[in-house]
Amino acid sequence: MLVVSDTSPVSSLVQIGHGELLQKLFGTVCIPVAVRDELVRFHATLPSFVEVRDVVDRARVNSFMPSLDLGEAEAIVLAIEAHADHLLIDERRGRSIAMQAGIPIIGLLGVLLLAKERGLISAVSECIFGLQTQAGFYVSEALIQRAPEAAGESGVE
Repeated sequence: MLVVSDTSPVSSLVQIGHGELLQKLFGTVCIPVAVRDELVRFHATLPSFVEVRDVVDRARVNSFMPSLDLGEAEAIVLAIEAHADHLLIDERRGRSIAMQAGIPIIGLLGVLLLAKERGLISAVSECIFGLQTQAGFYVSEALIQRAPEAAGESGVE
């Protein structure tokens, strides 16, 4: 399975000590150069499962730039060029553009639900709390309620 990622999912999982989930779920995660550059600003090293790839279609990247940052634009174009099975992205505008381009997307909460389903984490709610408090990750109240319920966690407030 080929997965391309934007910056925040990789960075956020590394910050809460669960970066390995991406490797366990997907093996290698591909990122474009702009995402690599963003990650190394906040992390001393890249996780071993990350593979950096160049984006070829710079004109397409530039066409997305009025709406997206460089990392998001490159991640979307790389997902198109590599025929990725999924693009890992959470920002609303980037998700919308990726879906319009026909790219299958998965967000960080989808990754957590998959990890819970496969027995890689014990509680989605604990990871969400870590994402909010340690990684500054925004999660809507509706998703804070729905994700643990979808994972079969009862008694979550």
